[in-house]
Amino acid sequence: MSDDKPLRQSREQQTADISEAQIAVHWQEEDYFAPPAKFIAQANLTDAGIFERFSLDKFPECYREFADLLEWYKRWDKTLDTGNAPFWRWFVGGKLNACSNCVDRHLAKHKNKAAIHFVPEPEQEAVQHITYQELFVRVNEFAALLRDFCGLKTGDRVTLHMPMVAELPITMLACARLGVIHSQVFSGFSGKACADRAVDSESRVLITMDAYYRAGKLLDHKEKADIAVAEAATDGHRIDKVLVWQRYPGKYSSPTKLVEGRDVIINDLLRKYRGKRVEPVPMPAEAALFLMYTSGTTGKPKGCQHSIGGYLAYVTWTSKYIQDIHPEDVYWCMADIGWITGHSYIVYGPLSLGASSVIYEGVPTHPDAGRSWRIAEDLDVNIFHTSPTAIRALRRAGPDEPAKYNHHFKHMTTVGEPIEPAVWKWYFTEVGKGEAVIVDTWWQTENGGFLCSTVPAIHKMKPGSAGPGIPGIHPVIYDDEGKELPAGSGKAGNICIRNPWPGIFQTIWKDPDRFVAQYYARYCKNPKSKDWRDWPYLAGDGAVQAADGYYRILGRIDDVINVAGHRLGTKEIESAALLVAEVAEAAVVPVADEIKGKVPDLYVSLKPGLNASKELANKISAAVVSAIGAIARPREVVIVPDMPKTRSGKIMRRVLAAISSHQDPGDVSTLANPEVVDKIRELVK
Repeated sequence: MSDDKPLRQSREQQTADISEAQIAVHWQEEDYFAPPAKFIAQANLTDAGIFERFSLDKFPECYREFADLLEWYKRWDKTLDTGNAPFWRWFVGGKLNACSNCVDRHLAKHKNKAAIHFVPEPEQEAVQHITYQELFVRVNEFAALLRDFCGLKTGDRVTLHMPMVAELPITMLACARLGVIHSQVFSGFSGKACADRAVDSESRVLITMDAYYRAGKLLDHKEKADIAVAEAATDGHRIDKVLVWQRYPGKYSSPTKLVEGRDVIINDLLRKYRGKRVEPVPMPAEAALFLMYTSGTTGKPKGCQHSIGGYLAYVTWTSKYIQDIHPEDVYWCMADIGWITGHSYIVYGPLSLGASSVIYEGVPTHPDAGRSWRIAEDLDVNIFHTSPTAIRALRRAGPDEPAKYNHHFKHMTTVGEPIEPAVWKWYFTEVGKGEAVIVDTWWQTENGGFLCSTVPAIHKMKPGSAGPGIPGIHPVIYDDEGKELPAGSGKAGNICIRNPWPGIFQTIWKDPDRFVAQYYARYCKNPKSKDWRDWPYLAGDGAVQAADGYYRILGRIDDVINVAGHRLGTKEIESAALLVAEVAEAAVVPVADEIKGKVPDLYVSLKPGLNASKELANKISAAVVSAIGAIARPREVVIVPDMPKTRSGKIMRRVLAAISSHQDPGDVSTLANPEVVDKIRELVK
């Protein structure tokens, strides 16, 4: 026994010194699951030769196949312009309109087909089935209102802070019809978080809703708009108009009063625009369609700017061939439109293909664990798309529930974070009843659409693995020194993409230097080069490639925590804690959570002379929720006598993370204050 002790200590020390991602490399590879023969027989993509058509020697012209799925007013002159690398411009010279591609072009064949099934959370409320014709009418009337009442024009920005209701895609498509850039903020974010994004995008108009349902409660959402306007004003930015959709048309459901001269009820004003038609504005392919703000390694959210032509071509192709969406399918992506998944795979991708897209307002397990499967049964959903967090929650709430309902999926997607093999197998056997193919997709806000996934009728599935790069995507794994790891080596490194692709974001809004520094500088071979081969894209995730070519994603390599599929910057949470007057220092670390995957623990030290208390911890937690939203609520707020620090004063978050996870923090003798570690461990116990 005594002989094992040094070895055990060495392992514990090593565990504390290497990242969780590196530890995850030692997970065993799972066995394959073959796609069902019935699925292969009807799939959109069964030709394995697709990978040869999209090989690097066919780049970039291979991507014409993506753009050919769209309708163009004018076809492009150049597929890819690399003249200002790495600010790639796709389908240059082409003109199109995203709204027209998602609505108008389907009217000839599908005007009476449901475009959107809106499912309210209260089960006694009727589902709204919005046909493509009705969507056309409602989008046109609202576009007329935005143009004539708000004076919005091509290139203007509008901030949306809306929940999961049918009016959200209507608002987005009305903006796209005019060439107005929309910036949707997740409804769970606070008024302050909304203000930060409105200020950055210089939006003069905020579009919101009076109330919405969440877990059985009708929440006051309008109050966040008032906070957003006030907070924006403190930053010197004025929001001129607040447009308010009513959750119940004809009835105002918020206790927060309207502000005269600023706030307008959309449902009342729309009567003036009844029957109005607005011609879609032909837009340059490389013009911006929307901004999507995401967390970064600094406290400031970054506005990812996505193009019209490249983005829409990418999400249309991936919706058709990776998710196998046909026009006759009923497709339900359970994500929130406030995130990129909802933009790409609830709104733009499925509607561009003329499919029926389900939008559910509330919590998947409300009022009980069978709710999701009742919705799927009632609407005859045959393609289902959700996150590992939702799958874990559904499994925990009712592992036997899916068997009680007569739903049948041909295809299921998982997105947002890696999925544990045991959870994958429950998803396959219980939710999919062994009938559905699963794609475990990897991609990010910045990417527009899927990067790695099995092609469902071509590849076998492997639980816990995202699969290879999709056609046209050529991943590579580099080590920290920039050395390429051999393909299939099984060693962990930083996953990059060798080549640009149409869905990649164009820049960070108003911050091109940060765009280059964060995503391209690290592995750039020649900063002066206009050759795309010199500019591999750094995703910011660790990954390992197995011998079969499949990639397993291991988590972030920067200071971002993936909470229930939502990326939250540790600096954002720390900055929010530091707004509390008593707090001197703050440090956030990720902790494993059975349902959400990761949650933040927040460590704070106080200014001299102040004492820790439960009340103060609650106040700090509330400050984080107020600044960012409930999604960022810390699991624990631990008030410590001092932070563990290096001699140069750097907080050792690795030590705090080990304490939160009840692991050995390893060798702490090199710290400036090693004695504080035991004190913190006692507090956490």
